[in-house]
Amino acid sequence: MAELDLTSIEEARGDIADLLGKEERKILTTGNAEIDKKIADGLPLGSLTLIEGENDTGKSVLTQQFMWGSMHNNLRVDLFSTELTTKSFLTQMESMSLDISDFFAWGYIRLFHCHLVEFKWTPDAMNDILERIITHVKFSNTDVAIIDSLTIFTEYTTNEAVLSFLTQAKNICDQGKTILITMHSYAFTDEVLTRVRSICDAHLLLMRKLMGDKYVMVLEVVKVRGARKTTGNLVSFEVHPGYGMKIIPVSVAKV
Repeated sequence: MAELDLTSIEEARGDIADLLGKEERKILTTGNAEIDKKIADGLPLGSLTLIEGENDTGKSVLTQQFMWGSMHNNLRVDLFSTELTTKSFLTQMESMSLDISDFFAWGYIRLFHCHLVEFKWTPDAMNDILERIITHVKFSNTDVAIIDSLTIFTEYTTNEAVLSFLTQAKNICDQGKTILITMHSYAFTDEVLTRVRSICDAHLLLMRKLMGDKYVMVLEVVKVRGARKTTGNLVSFEVHPGYGMKIIPVSVAKV
């Protein structure tokens, strides 16, 4: 890694903060103008967001895009990952042209790896981890917390414990912090999933759709409470190495 120019980082963050108006600082953006337009210009800060989808629909990619936007909005981020190690995380971000290595090294982004090899998962152990996560987020200096993903926790604990976790997360958001949680749609029954969605302030649904002769990812903005623009938008995209998320017009995708 090249030597960090910390002064430049601080100056850049300061310049960006000065350019952002008071209203803009209340919005968590992706840093990608095309995507932001589809999600009501961004997610309100102080909100709890559910990013839901099946395997390989772009959930982690979308959270990483929000992390990129956070860095350019002078926000600190804590990522709790059940899959990525530090090396794989930094490599993946760089492959999307979202190089945050300097921000990571200086502590503006922190990664907490939650999936330990050969660790014996039990309901008690899982409940303890959930409690530790929520306590950390409540008392840390982070602005944005991302849990990617909640699915593994649902496999070893009760629905009531997960719903309690989400309720506590919502209470923390009411105090000003922003929390994003990814989850597979199959993690809960329809009845419990409805309750999970209702707790959250924003709900983004990711799908894979066959358009023409190829599959693309589709993001549906189901709801964003407090949004300044209408939600319910659909946006199709692909993830290109060296470029990241690329919006695909529906007319092009069907060709």
